[in-house]
Amino acid sequence: MSVKIRLKRIGAKNSPIYRVVVADSRSPRDGKCIEEVGTYQPRQAGDNNFKLNLERVEYWLGVGAQPSDTVASMVRKLRRAAPATA
Repeated sequence: MSVKIRLKRIGAKNSPIYRVVVADSRSPRDGKCIEEVGTYQPRQAGDNNFKLNLERVEYWLGVGAQPSDTVASMVRKLRRAAPATA
């Protein structure tokens, strides 16, 4: 079973909102997921248009989950910001 961390669309037409989910790679984009680990609102202005539970994302990456390109970018941004706030 290959596990991926990817986006699941939940927003209305012309108003996208995404959940960052951990899902089996064979499941459909908006189908069943294992765990929800964050949200992403692309139409919101600024850099704070996403929220991730970095602890859970790190766990899933540690056990072999593969992030999508967008999720990998979000994780990189949070990792850079984490030492500055700590």
